[in-house]
Amino acid sequence: MNYARFLGIMLLLIFPFVSIFAQDEQTDDKEKTKTGWSFGGVPAIAYDSDIGFKYGAVLNFFDYGDGTVYPKYRHSLYFEWSRTTKGSGINQFTYDSEYLIPGIRTTGEIAYMTEQSLDFYGFNGYESYYNAAFEDQDSPEYISRMFYNVDRKLFRLRAEFQGKLPLDNLRWFAGFDHYGNTIDTVDVAKLNEGKDEEDKLPDNIGGGLYGDYVRWGLIPAEQVNGGNTTLLKLGLVYDTRDNEPNPMRGIWTEAQLLMAPGFLGNGDLSYSRMVLTHRQYFTLVPKTVNLAYRLSYQAKLSGEMPFYMLPFVFNTAPNMTRDGLGGAKTMRGIMRNRVVGEDFLYGNIELRWKVLRTVVLNQNFYIALAGFADGGLVTGKYELPASSDPDAIAFLNLGEEEKLHLSYGAGIHFALNENFIVTVDYGIANDPRDGDNGMYIGLNFLF
Repeated sequence: MNYARFLGIMLLLIFPFVSIFAQDEQTDDKEKTKTGWSFGGVPAIAYDSDIGFKYGAVLNFFDYGDGTVYPKYRHSLYFEWSRTTKGSGINQFTYDSEYLIPGIRTTGEIAYMTEQSLDFYGFNGYESYYNAAFEDQDSPEYISRMFYNVDRKLFRLRAEFQGKLPLDNLRWFAGFDHYGNTIDTVDVAKLNEGKDEEDKLPDNIGGGLYGDYVRWGLIPAEQVNGGNTTLLKLGLVYDTRDNEPNPMRGIWTEAQLLMAPGFLGNGDLSYSRMVLTHRQYFTLVPKTVNLAYRLSYQAKLSGEMPFYMLPFVFNTAPNMTRDGLGGAKTMRGIMRNRVVGEDFLYGNIELRWKVLRTVVLNQNFYIALAGFADGGLVTGKYELPASSDPDAIAFLNLGEEEKLHLSYGAGIHFALNENFIVTVDYGIANDPRDGDNGMYIGLNFLF
């Protein structure tokens, strides 16, 4: 693939769709203050090593009002309809505003997401055996390209509210999430439709690793096909950032309590979790170079978590992710969902340099380069049911010591009017047990 040509095409696609309704006012530093409604929109042409090429449409509307809050916005409406070449589908609407309810930030989302080949590597990091040869058609050990995958359909409904407390920069937040997970083995017959014989997947793999886990009794019978989970969320946020999309200075620290009580339909699978996340930003060269890092610890406090809720990493609005550690949103270059356990720790550090700031086609525009390192590990294991199956005993790395999963890489970012940011990141895994590398083309800085 010619990535330089692909990026050029993306930029040509972005500009015609941006800020059609916005008015402009010249500011002293030659950037324009945006007023009224503006939107960034692209045909959803993107790439992620984990999910393939994305196609569809993404629109993000911003209301800047009279411009006094710019580069912040009064209302944001995000729409996405997209599909990928690896069978993923996103149908999503997200709303974000500090003005719908005066003094309270309101964020809502409704989404239906499908994945024909969601990554599944087992549990507890390096305790889960990974052999790349099982997916390599040129290897004598080849089983299937879908050996480490499952089929998942996810319905998600989310509402979150944040309000100020008497102390400066301190906010409370509360909300709820609903997750409807439907899990199955990969539908190989469907994926083979229309393919040449040499490109078809083997149809006798027994559901891949997930099918093996089910046969070995490692997935509780009542959870084999997924289930519903409703969470209540409470917490505190301390936020001194100077700019939300790409802060040059400040901190953003949050503490969350997540509760899945039985009376909300969670039944016997009720539990509670804690989330502690700290982000900090330093200006190294004013308006040009900054350093950012993020640390997060997420752990179960009580109860029994269903396995299908383990691969979720929680952040307060507007940042969020639906996948576990590994991949575009947590540890770039490491396979998606590679690091899954009841308790985990992860972190990122990133150096960002705005190499160009200008006005293009009446829009504020900058290009930023970045270098980063990502890492994480399981700190509390998901307890697997005991299995006497000799295949299970032989396959699992139950004596393998968990240690830091590490990746590193670089990125480039194209920002229009501060808030609409196209990002290209390339990450390399430090250990072959975590994969090889990953290329990710999408929206926004990682954090």
